[in-house]
Amino acid sequence: MNRLPFTLPDFLPGQVWLVGAGPGDPGLISLLALHALTHADVIVYDALVDDRVLALAGADAICEFAGKRGGKPSPKQPDISKRLVELAEQGKRVLRLKGGDPFVFGRGAEEALTLVEAGVPFRIVPGITSGVGGLAYAGIPATSRETNSAIAFVTGHDASGDVPNSVDWEALAKAVPVLVFYMALKHLDRIAARLIAAGRRPDEPAAVISRASTPKQRVLVSTLGEIGAAAVRQGIEPPALVVVGEVVRLREKLAGLMLTND
Repeated sequence: MNRLPFTLPDFLPGQVWLVGAGPGDPGLISLLALHALTHADVIVYDALVDDRVLALAGADAICEFAGKRGGKPSPKQPDISKRLVELAEQGKRVLRLKGGDPFVFGRGAEEALTLVEAGVPFRIVPGITSGVGGLAYAGIPATSRETNSAIAFVTGHDASGDVPNSVDWEALAKAVPVLVFYMALKHLDRIAARLIAAGRRPDEPAAVISRASTPKQRVLVSTLGEIGAAAVRQGIEPPALVVVGEVVRLREKLAGLMLTND
């Protein structure tokens, strides 16, 4: 870190850094994220942060789990946000570590707003979101000139845990050639049915990427009409991404010679 040709910002007591840890592979974290890990007094991390990323923490850092997993007892978001304020007011250097990017389905905006209301200084450190990094590790580009000039990131469930009703499924299906769904495995059959009802082809390529960019990564390629049943048959487990679109076909060409970290 001392050989860098530039200076990284000081991580001062009483500050909170909201940091993206990327999709899993520790090699994908940023220099700022590594800087924060090595200087934080307390690390409040979520369920999607890879253990290998946490292993980069300073020897004296205290790690507090604040993960939320569907269907399991989890801390409430207001309590997590309040904890960040409490730790900062104690003069701690607080690292809020989130899988992917804190502002992409990571509820980082809610935490940042709580810090603003409490008058706590904070820094945002973006991370590689799984909708880009996870696809890349599966050999599926987010965009390709031959297949798509647009892409949409969509949550697979709303605050109630159900398929989001706020999404205009017909407009989404018709307007965007490549769709990437986060946290959609539980409702995959229903999501696929809505897209097909809105005009997407049942034989359109689709894929599920489980535990993206980790040694346990699994990739299932199927069609939109069959992807839900195929995921059940194959025992695919969350966390998982779902991608729909012709760009999925490129995996067959790219994955054979693509280097991995296995």
